[in-house]
Amino acid sequence: MVKADFVTGLVLIALGIAIVVASAAMPRFEELQVNPYTVPGLVPGVLGVVILILGGVLFGRAARAGGWRLAERTGQATRWRTDPGMRRVLLSVALCLLYAAGLLGRLPFWLATFLFVAAFVVLFEWPLAADRSDHLRRVLFAIVLGAAISAATSLVFQEIFLVRLP
Repeated sequence: MVKADFVTGLVLIALGIAIVVASAAMPRFEELQVNPYTVPGLVPGVLGVVILILGGVLFGRAARAGGWRLAERTGQATRWRTDPGMRRVLLSVALCLLYAAGLLGRLPFWLATFLFVAAFVVLFEWPLAADRSDHLRRVLFAIVLGAAISAATSLVFQEIFLVRLP
């Protein structure tokens, strides 16, 4: 776990830096005399700083515990290919990329979000089901959860934050 924390810490540090840089490049609308606390890059920038700090803490703890020794001679260097946890991480990354690069912008936001959440829940819950009725129950739960999250997210962003969604 120490090695995974070490690598994850590095990834989170890089992600935090990228978010802070991208948020700093967002328009500030100074020429419109906009309140500085309402500029578009403020919240992403703060979140990027938080991700950067927490990634640094994770990285530091893992480095002190010896996580920097990534490939020991114990044969664990190839274990990542068969590790179920790594397969779940890769599935999560693939689903997120499909959502961000494949669905958003091509489908209405509410439909893309519904499909993403429902697929995510089904793919991760399916192997845990004991029998056919349990599979059906989990699929129905995924559909209800996907619809609820899609509706809530769309409502909050459009009606409260006044953000036009794709």
